[in-house]
Amino acid sequence: MGYFRENVEKIKGYQPGFQPKQADVVKLNTNENPYPPSPLAMDVLKNISPPQLRRYPDPLGTAFREAAGKVNAVPSDWILCCNGGDDLLSIAFRAFCDEKRPVAYPVPTYSLYPVLADLQNCKAIEIPFDKEFNLPSKLASTGAALTIVCNPNAPTGSFISVNELGSLADELDTVLLIDEAYVDFAEQNCTSLVKNFDNVIILRSLSKGYSLAGLRFGYAIAQPPLIEGLIKVKDSYNVDAVAIAVASAAISDQQYFRQNVEKVKAERSKVAEQLRQIGFEVPPSSSNFVLAKSRNGKAADIYDKLVQRNIFVRYFNLPGLDDKLRITIGTAEQNDKLLNALKEILSE
Repeated sequence: MGYFRENVEKIKGYQPGFQPKQADVVKLNTNENPYPPSPLAMDVLKNISPPQLRRYPDPLGTAFREAAGKVNAVPSDWILCCNGGDDLLSIAFRAFCDEKRPVAYPVPTYSLYPVLADLQNCKAIEIPFDKEFNLPSKLASTGAALTIVCNPNAPTGSFISVNELGSLADELDTVLLIDEAYVDFAEQNCTSLVKNFDNVIILRSLSKGYSLAGLRFGYAIAQPPLIEGLIKVKDSYNVDAVAIAVASAAISDQQYFRQNVEKVKAERSKVAEQLRQIGFEVPPSSSNFVLAKSRNGKAADIYDKLVQRNIFVRYFNLPGLDDKLRITIGTAEQNDKLLNALKEILSE
């Protein structure tokens, strides 16, 4: 007899991107920012005091709520601190979904969603994107208690307009969660929708644009009734004192943040163009990665040959993705190493 619930026994669980142990690798597989965090955030980290570690943290992370509210032009009680964006997703599934309350989302998308649905024992209604990754019209009529749209989408990097998502929010009488983990690298975001719709939750992450993937910090933006309900579901102290202090400093340093984002976007344009020149199909991306389809070889084979050269990108052995590679945008040096290696592989 198994010890776990039946649905837990059955699922495989989420598989994070491979984390190589050796230092001398080109790591472009988990969408980390290649540039260091804000110097202001590092100064705060260096000056963490013993009392900050001895005491329990502020359960709501007030300092960060105030800083994030200022950046997003919303009151601080419209912000919920989370242990990374994944924590908010877990909270949302526990708050809105069960055996009788399904979730819906377009596919392909972030592969954690179906895992969380299985853990919550709720039905997942998956609506396929078309070839251009337009928002599926059927998403508005699923009857799901929670609808999730990852925007920019992972792993495609495609972007759905704010107006389209506003129309979806207007059609739904249940919750729409817009996963904006990668929105720092897009030209628009959906913060305005929170002000106009009381059923919208925005997910944000400090892992990508703010170079804090190792800190595990994200947040929600929503109107207070939704935030108050989510607070009931979250862990008592779901973000720690060090994370609150460092994240507050990082999000306040908007000048440094914008400089790093622009560097990533410039490299993204260069990498996409050079990939096209050597035979890849690369659609436009609004994230810090590109999704590249090779016309000259199998993606799995190219992935393996890159690994042999200590270069790691992401390969998904899934329908619609098994002929593509998702490539995180790194530094200019990392990107050049990748491109040179691909040229060698494709000429073999």
